[in-house]
Amino acid sequence: MSELGSIDNPVKFKDQDYEALLQKCLKSAVLFSDTVFAANQSSLGIPVDPDPKKAVKWLRPKEITSNAVFVEGTMGTTDICQGQLGNCWLLAALSCLTMHPTLFVKVVPSGQSLSESYAGIFRFRFWQYGEWVEVVVDDRLPVREGRLLFSYSRTTNEFWSALVEKAYAKLIGSYGSLKGGIISEGMEDFTGGIAYSLPVSSRSPRMLWRAITAALARSSLLSCFIHAASVKEIGSVTSEGLIKGHAYAITDTDKVQKVSEEVFLLRLRNPWGFVEYCGPWSDKCKDWDSIDTAQKTRLELAKVEDGEFWIGVEDFCRLFNTVEMCSVNPDSMSGEASDDTTTPSWTLSLHQGTWVPMCSAGGSRRYPRSFWKNPQFQMILSEKDVDDYDYGEGEEGEEPDGEDDEDGVVVAPVSKTEKQGEKKKKCTVLVELLQKYRRQKDKVNFLNIAFHIYKVAPELQDKPGSLDQEFFSKNRPVARSGKYRGIRSVWRKVHLEPGSYVIIASTYRPNQQGEFFLRIYTKTGNIQGFQDFPCINNYSATVMSKPVLPEDQYRVQKWYDEKAGSDDRVNAIEFMNLVNSVLEKDYELPLETCRQLIFGEDTGGRGRLNRAQAEKLLTSLRNLQSIFFQFDEDSSGTMSPFELSLALNAAGVECDNVVVQLLWERFGAGEQYLPFHGFVSCVARLQVLFDLFESETNQEVKDKGINATRHLSGTDLLGQDCSDVIHLGLRLLHLPLFYLICDLRTFALQLHPPTHRFISWGL
Repeated sequence: MSELGSIDNPVKFKDQDYEALLQKCLKSAVLFSDTVFAANQSSLGIPVDPDPKKAVKWLRPKEITSNAVFVEGTMGTTDICQGQLGNCWLLAALSCLTMHPTLFVKVVPSGQSLSESYAGIFRFRFWQYGEWVEVVVDDRLPVREGRLLFSYSRTTNEFWSALVEKAYAKLIGSYGSLKGGIISEGMEDFTGGIAYSLPVSSRSPRMLWRAITAALARSSLLSCFIHAASVKEIGSVTSEGLIKGHAYAITDTDKVQKVSEEVFLLRLRNPWGFVEYCGPWSDKCKDWDSIDTAQKTRLELAKVEDGEFWIGVEDFCRLFNTVEMCSVNPDSMSGEASDDTTTPSWTLSLHQGTWVPMCSAGGSRRYPRSFWKNPQFQMILSEKDVDDYDYGEGEEGEEPDGEDDEDGVVVAPVSKTEKQGEKKKKCTVLVELLQKYRRQKDKVNFLNIAFHIYKVAPELQDKPGSLDQEFFSKNRPVARSGKYRGIRSVWRKVHLEPGSYVIIASTYRPNQQGEFFLRIYTKTGNIQGFQDFPCINNYSATVMSKPVLPEDQYRVQKWYDEKAGSDDRVNAIEFMNLVNSVLEKDYELPLETCRQLIFGEDTGGRGRLNRAQAEKLLTSLRNLQSIFFQFDEDSSGTMSPFELSLALNAAGVECDNVVVQLLWERFGAGEQYLPFHGFVSCVARLQVLFDLFESETNQEVKDKGINATRHLSGTDLLGQDCSDVIHLGLRLLHLPLFYLICDLRTFALQLHPPTHRFISWGL
């Protein structure tokens, strides 16, 4: 079977299996009704119209028209018309898709019908951040006053486009979440390709026409739009019949012979299905009178109001501002046709990541104290490839509007006058950063994002852990995506010398929550490697194992003489009182933290400390407090969580950003500052993690490293012979469920020295 997430084996959205559901419906003779994306107001995601006459009904195609079909004849650009939803960006992308049958069938699998094996269920596939996802929908469509509310076909009994729109709305969350967008989003989700913008002014009309023609020949999806100077201008119609701020699909190019003049034409389509261009070479323009019938037949000229029209390339360059392209692979991003078959193909590396506030959301270079905390990805390039400087590379120098990360930031671009021989000495890399899940219900909230690429010196390549603040303060990026932009994806094609690099993905402002997807293309001939910075299993004894201070030994002995029970031990409450009698007021520990410290000790399952353990922990806490002082700049008893990894290092703990992120999510999520007891909890929990890892007897598990070890389930860890530990834990202190699971694992280690596998550990 193909790899999960491939087009042949897509991920089943919400675990809905099309074939199983289809057979169930056919067997029961009951039409499918989707409970995941129900026929209700929540799925619409738009305000309710107060007029009862405009109430929305959900009807199946054959309830709308008796002769309903999935597709009438063949699928084409004029099948798609925009309804009462501002999603021209999506429908324009879908119009482009119909021009490429091999791409179209990926999104709309063949064999679907409203007659044969009909069960009211349909399936569609969309690319989502590195994998194909199959979405199942029923065919109940929103209808108002007898007409489809949203997308419809000019052929009134055809429903495939309306069902594709419904499936995409289900994937995103609601129909309302489709309002407003950039056509590149739809293009990428329909193809898995790379979308990018090409300013019309960057090419002469003839050069632009050739670039568009070559891109169409390579199965690229293309669209265009006119910039609106203000929100008020969006949707306004120009004197030429064109709509500002509106996405048009570019569906074809051609040329005609007019007397002695060769005219270069582009065919565009307005997804509304009406309101057409009325300038030279439009449907009813007299320019066509001088063109012979054979040429008009070849161009399929139709003088009807269907939203599709021809326009001369000179007028196109005068009236439009931007061309959006989506290429299914980097080789398709060339603006010129090429017969070169010797150019190596590409290798793709995929990475998922998150920006966690106060932890791994470090913001831009304007925030040097936290920028280095952003997720880092190491890239190694070793073999040079041929560099031909394809069109669409988005060279530095001409950048769209956006937020810049630093005044006067210098990124040395490759000189356009550089000799071809020197160009060939570099490695071609294409990087794209996409932010995920920013369309939620009726809200679209894109963060301003960008990425930077830094060259890593040989002496730092084997240094454990991620690069620190000092590195980024002393080094400039060798490439970047450009200014920070509030769109779903940013990309850049760059040419780098062989060597080691780090890619750092960031939002413009720190502490912004988000998830992202990073994909990196390199030429196959260029042997390259990607690796996350390793987690170091290095829990040193500098803090938790320092010699007991005489004053601590005296205080513990006195306390135990007065407070200890008959077993000469103290419980968590008594230990808390002891600790807080020593620590300063702003640094006192709550009961929960004291319980964590106790569970990190070998108490034989009692949950009570002996004198030696109390002495050791008290001295350790003094040392942790002195370390914490260094990072508590305003003496408030808290520190910035961005400094957590530095404080952990000072405490003798080295771990990668992934572990630090997990720690922050467990002990500080939702807070702006980390208190002392949170820092103690982090150290205590890491100590248990490293102890468990060291105790692992299975070499295969240990070879995977400590990062793999921390993801295990409690059931696997506790094993079959730990029921007594479970009962003991339930009778012990009133712990939150998470801590109970964690601490039972510690008890399992203490009571049952590793005879069973410790396959997992959750921080």
